[in-house]
Amino acid sequence: MTLILFALTFLNLFSGCDKTDVAKPDPIMNTRVPLEGNSWTFINPGAPGQQVYDFSNDGWTYTSQVVRTYFRVSRTGTIDIGIMAKVSEGESLLKASFNGETKEFKVKSKVLSSVYIGTFTISEPGYYYLDIAGVRKQGQSFASITDVLLGGDATTGEVNYSDEDYFYWGRRGPSVHLSYTVPQEASDIVWFYNEVTVPTGNDVTGSYFMADGFGEGYFGFQVNSISERRILFSVWSPYQTDNPADIPEEYRVMLIRKGEATEIRDFGNEGSGGQSFMIFNWKAGTTYKFLLKVSPVPGETNKTDYTAYFYAPETGEWTLIASWRRPFTNTYAKSLHSFLENFDTRTGPLTRQAFYGNQWVYDTDNQWHELTSAKFTADATARDKARLDYAGGLNNDEKQFFLKNCGFFNENTLIDSYLTRKPSGVSPDINFALLPW
Repeated sequence: MTLILFALTFLNLFSGCDKTDVAKPDPIMNTRVPLEGNSWTFINPGAPGQQVYDFSNDGWTYTSQVVRTYFRVSRTGTIDIGIMAKVSEGESLLKASFNGETKEFKVKSKVLSSVYIGTFTISEPGYYYLDIAGVRKQGQSFASITDVLLGGDATTGEVNYSDEDYFYWGRRGPSVHLSYTVPQEASDIVWFYNEVTVPTGNDVTGSYFMADGFGEGYFGFQVNSISERRILFSVWSPYQTDNPADIPEEYRVMLIRKGEATEIRDFGNEGSGGQSFMIFNWKAGTTYKFLLKVSPVPGETNKTDYTAYFYAPETGEWTLIASWRRPFTNTYAKSLHSFLENFDTRTGPLTRQAFYGNQWVYDTDNQWHELTSAKFTADATARDKARLDYAGGLNNDEKQFFLKNCGFFNENTLIDSYLTRKPSGVSPDINFALLPW
């Protein structure tokens, strides 16, 4: 009997040890964040010369490459994180960093499978990112990853990310706008004047800081690449198409005149029309002036001319960009607005901001009127909460509006809210008769 009891006790002890050594099942993941719309590849993130590229599983072969995936949570608590991944051969050792913690894990499956990384703690709602880097591999690439998997208390509220409807627009980031209120006492608007300053460090490639928007087009400046910047002025054709080749001749926007350094071409994809631009190496931290004229053509039926001028402190004079004539149109300047957008998906995770100030209009009664009120709006990417990194407001002295987007910052501004800046009270000193032509 004693031997039997001893044997049963030993078996119970051994069985208990074995149970404690059994791995716990992976947590339940209730959210999938697709890398296609929410991830970028960073090279040496945070270091001088950091580079950012559109995410791709192809060519993930260097340990300096970090796959960064963004998402936003509305609650605090624990968050379980994993990925859907596979390897082509052997196994890969990867390193994940989240909210200051780093964990290593292996991917072994040759078919797409869930891999649990770890459980972390979130103390504040907002945007977070998961970094994954390669440590060691046996195949050509570290791994192929399709989704970041999320679960836990922090995901029981709203989790924001770009789904398949917003893979492209979500990577570009939300666009933000200011729609200016014209004083009721103003008559028909002929001239629209605006000043724009891009703070140092905010001149991110892919940015379009649009200054003088109107019902039929837009005028502002861009960062087109590391080596090229443009002053851009475009007027839509009244014929609705995304292909400029489809525009009938009588509906084409006609060039009246252009500046010496201005290039002319058609544009499409977001409506079609005439595009004019001047390559100019404008600088962040400098204030530039934009002047737009819109008026019906005298003696013509149903035609309107649009003329754009740009003033750079570097040159100390107004420069003609171009003058376009739009058919089937009889209008003065209407729907005056500014906007900030990113047109390069590679720079979607980088923040940009601009200050817009000293807006004025000049009417058919030869009077200047200051624009001090604007409605802040944003595009569908923001309204549908695919991206919430957007803001608009006033600068510190409240004399300028600002627009800000991209970079996955946490503050945002109520869409469709109204902003009012302090007036300057000093109208632009412009002799219209002396403008270049």
